[in-house]
Amino acid sequence: MPLTCRGRVRGLEPSRGDIDDALGKFSLTLIDTLDTLALLNKTVEFEEAVRRVVADVRLDNDIVVSVFETNIRVLGGLLGGHSMAVMLKESGRMVWYQDELLHMAKDLGLRLLPAFNTSSGLPYPRVNLRYGVRGPETRTGTETDTCTACAGTIILEFAALSRFTGDPTFEAHARRALDFLWEKRQRHSNLVGTTINIHSGEWVRRDSGVGAGIDSYYEYLMKAYILLGDDRFLQRFNTHYASIMKYISQPPLLLDVHIHKPLLPARTWMDSLLAFFPGLQVLKGDIQPAIETHEMLYQVTKKHNFLPEAFTTDFRVHWAQHPLRPEFAESTYFLYKATRDPYYLEVGRTILENLNRFARVPCGFAAMKDVRTGSHEDRMDSFFLAEMFKYLFLLFAEEEDLHFNVEDYVFTTEAHLLPLSLSTASNSQAPPLAGEELDDSNFEWTCPNTRLLFPDPAFPRNLREPIKSAVDNSCPRPTTHREPGMGRPPLRAQDFMANNPEHLELLRRMGVSLIHLKDGRVQLVQHATQAVSAVAAEDGMRFMQEMMELSSQQQKEQLPPRAVQIVSHPFFGRVVLTAGPAQFGMDLSKSSSGVRGFVTVAEPYKGCSELSNGEIVAGRIALLQRGQCMFAEKARHIQKAGAIGGIVIDDNEGSSSDTAPLFQMAGDGRNTDDVTLPLLFLFHKEGNILLEALKENREVEVLLSDKARDRGERLSKTVRRHEYEKKCTDGAEEGDCPTEEKDHTSPASSKPVDQSQVTTQEQTTDDSVVGQESVQPAEGLSNSSSQSEDSLMADWQEDLEAFKQMEKDEL
Repeated sequence: MPLTCRGRVRGLEPSRGDIDDALGKFSLTLIDTLDTLALLNKTVEFEEAVRRVVADVRLDNDIVVSVFETNIRVLGGLLGGHSMAVMLKESGRMVWYQDELLHMAKDLGLRLLPAFNTSSGLPYPRVNLRYGVRGPETRTGTETDTCTACAGTIILEFAALSRFTGDPTFEAHARRALDFLWEKRQRHSNLVGTTINIHSGEWVRRDSGVGAGIDSYYEYLMKAYILLGDDRFLQRFNTHYASIMKYISQPPLLLDVHIHKPLLPARTWMDSLLAFFPGLQVLKGDIQPAIETHEMLYQVTKKHNFLPEAFTTDFRVHWAQHPLRPEFAESTYFLYKATRDPYYLEVGRTILENLNRFARVPCGFAAMKDVRTGSHEDRMDSFFLAEMFKYLFLLFAEEEDLHFNVEDYVFTTEAHLLPLSLSTASNSQAPPLAGEELDDSNFEWTCPNTRLLFPDPAFPRNLREPIKSAVDNSCPRPTTHREPGMGRPPLRAQDFMANNPEHLELLRRMGVSLIHLKDGRVQLVQHATQAVSAVAAEDGMRFMQEMMELSSQQQKEQLPPRAVQIVSHPFFGRVVLTAGPAQFGMDLSKSSSGVRGFVTVAEPYKGCSELSNGEIVAGRIALLQRGQCMFAEKARHIQKAGAIGGIVIDDNEGSSSDTAPLFQMAGDGRNTDDVTLPLLFLFHKEGNILLEALKENREVEVLLSDKARDRGERLSKTVRRHEYEKKCTDGAEEGDCPTEEKDHTSPASSKPVDQSQVTTQEQTTDDSVVGQESVQPAEGLSNSSSQSEDSLMADWQEDLEAFKQMEKDEL
């Protein structure tokens, strides 16, 4: 954690979800970087690190980890460290080493093996290091799906473990998983999907590409052939590669398609993990497309300083994070090795300078939270030291900088070094698959000779220039009108606004119709036959796919619901309205007490200009109507007027949280850090409850919070307030109105309730909750006479009856 300058220990830091599956309390970074130290000729540090691993690392932890991540980072790290230790021992150093890392690797391999106990041979995605896979009691064994890369990126480490130890079990399990994936490929397209059911072998996600979810499956087919010498791996790789180049490769782009309909694109953006592919193409010997795709990636890198986690086909940011991924540096190294073109040294210099300029912090290198703003994340994954440092060092290293020949090793997907001599070790000849014949047409035995491929030194430059121009000119986009179907889609999903007449006309031309639903949402339907041309129909199809991707992504990023609780007389916290959150402003989940205040309607009600009743809104929670401007603009206007919070009420009559999915308010595309107040969204039905309450009562006080609060303690305070109000408004003497109560009960007070005053009320539903039970006054009421207490209870009963009537009227 380079910003807070300490290590991340799972369980001691807030959970980050699946990202933390790589952490198993086994000193991940230390193990993952062992062979980096050896490669950099840091022999003393390497030896000390090996001693630390042997002495301190424990693998029998009761913790659930990712099989894939543990295999490539920890098992691969132990095997790479062992390879380096053996090499140093043979040269007369580290003579004390007695295969300790290898023994640890075998121990870890045995702990991963239970994950492969499935009918298909595909491993469970997670395993408990101590208890294996034993069902829910070990928090494992309940998963049904795994990604193709997760199941297909095992063979190098498991085969190396088998060859090093002489135990064929590990390699046999890895081969079985690879064989199953090969059998389940789509036979027409020869492509594999992204996610597969580990029990039935059915494809769960049928989109196919070379990036996230599949990437290292293809890499390991090629490298398994290089390391193990088994021709079947080369045949399978070449079969897949031919289909990749036929359907996925659209130089310089690599776009996902559907395996059953490979001519149909699956998305309009690319993820950064595909940046490894040009390096794999170099190993394959296909240099030209490698140069083209790499150049596209380089230009995107120069545009944003780093390669965004995902970017669109017109090279804009799709996901803005950059967790210091090394794949682009890896491909840069391989292209330089293949071509010796000094251009790639300049590319490497750009990578290095950007890392030092934008990512370097006192305690390491921090991942980029957003490449557009340069904000950091307190994260430096182990792969940064395991891979990025290796590839950049190798890119610039002279021959004398290397104390061993790296050509004697193959790099795993985590850049761990495994010796090619393993191909002649035991178990090098796997039994042939029954009925499988090798097809000679699927073999290409040649390696690239750059002097024969590129007799003209200017040839690589000629490949790069048009790509450089295409990326440079892609942003900002030209504003001139174009007919649909002329290259890029005329309308992007993220730009679409349902109330923009120009957008609606573009949809019409693309054969897309818009239907307004009763709950305020809009539904898009495409009829290709209604498009103005076949090309326009294609544009419409791309737009619909973009919209589906955008919708899916927004659903993944949904924030939990919030609550608007009416706490003033006569409601006393019994009315809880389900509210949608905003992606900006104050995060109520991080506030122990929420924000409490009296509500007032903003003028103008839409809140799209400076408020005319700012003096009334100040210190209160403003009510606004949806429409005419962005939510962030409304928030800025009420914040300027001095409001402490805002509630936006839907303008679509009849909409309700009972029937519509929770609405989450997005920002306006600009930096919204200036918005510091909370903003919540109520559907029309719930908003009307609040507006009607405001009509019927002089003052309405609400609590904005992440969930409904318990009413017990609040009732005590609120009943005391009601008693106080009756005393002070019925002509009581001055002494009857104690000043200490005024601070808490004055209608102008907006001080949030202290958390000690309230407890959490658990809700069993996300719907609007209206309490119907009779609530008795809490203990601790002020000592009033029995007559005044009876009077209070009579008032309370009257309020309760009125409230029940309000429920019947469905306010």
